[in-house]
Amino acid sequence: QLQLVESGGGLVQTGGSLRLSCAVSGVSLHQYATGWFRQAPGKKREGISCMHNFDEITYYSEPVKGRFTISRDNARNTVYLQMNNLKPEDTAVYYCAAGFLPNTPAQEMCTIPGHFGSWGQGTQVTVSS
Repeated sequence: QLQLVESGGGLVQTGGSLRLSCAVSGVSLHQYATGWFRQAPGKKREGISCMHNFDEITYYSEPVKGRFTISRDNARNTVYLQMNNLKPEDTAVYYCAAGFLPNTPAQEMCTIPGHFGSWGQGTQVTVSS
């Protein structure tokens, strides 16, 4: 059974950096597309970065483009999200997701969260001003 566990969240000042990790178990990560989503209080969950497993094509939402980087280490079965130049509006609970999506473009994965069948429990990121 596919399970995901996020870590690496915390409190950081504006302009700081954090690296989130998502440990995947139960499956071989190389067969699965992965994504990072976030949900701020009172807002719906938004996809911020997704990666197709086959060709590793990535998608980033406009608010994070140029600041966040998604990567994966298939040998460690781990997905990462490097977040630089953090802003207060990045404050949210961050979730990783995985799914067997061989024919779904990375952008579509991120804009339709329902594509992903497996989710982690989330990790809180708070950016102070």
